[in-house]
Amino acid sequence: MELLEQLIDFILHIDRHLAEIVNEYHTLTYLILFLIIFAETGFVVTPFLPGDSLLFATGALIAGDKTDLNIWLMCVILIAAAILGNTLNYKLGSFFGAGVFKEKNKILKLEYYHQSHQFFEKHGGKAIIFSRFLPIFRTIAPFVAGIAKMPFGRYTTFNVIGGITWISSLLFAGYLLGQIQWFKDNFDIVIVLIAVVTFVPAIYAAIASRFRKKVIEDVVASKED
Repeated sequence: MELLEQLIDFILHIDRHLAEIVNEYHTLTYLILFLIIFAETGFVVTPFLPGDSLLFATGALIAGDKTDLNIWLMCVILIAAAILGNTLNYKLGSFFGAGVFKEKNKILKLEYYHQSHQFFEKHGGKAIIFSRFLPIFRTIAPFVAGIAKMPFGRYTTFNVIGGITWISSLLFAGYLLGQIQWFKDNFDIVIVLIAVVTFVPAIYAAIASRFRKKVIEDVVASKED
């Protein structure tokens, strides 16, 4: 519970925590953020790590001229983290398979696998790009692609496009908007809005999945009667 509270606090006040990291670690901040993005995209057990809000806040922090961090270097480093992370996740999926998802598992929930698989089946390779902007899905999708044995060359193409698009769009959105006074004054609200907007599709998918499951169970039960 304490870990969850700390994670929520980090996400809601990510600008302050990032500033503390920069003040304490300076150029090592590049490595720290690389590891966070790499872990979120590279390990199927870490979908809870901040992604969208972290990128936006990083761009806004650099725009504030209170750090020596370079926006272009940060962009290149984090794009590399996102691409390498998804590559590792794909390889882990092809190695371990769907058996790691369990019905009662609190992190690797079986419903996450089904939702991601349906998303993957519906959108094909483009799901790798789309999932970059969807929390949980962006962590599960490459793993599912590995399970499905998607050709690695084709997967890598979508992985690179998705990684570049995701990192650059959110990082530079934060950088540009972070120079506007209103966003500076209401940054906490902006971060909450980003979290809400990005999690809505995942919440919708979970509700829709449960509804479909209930309908199927009712149909099966009616036939048995």
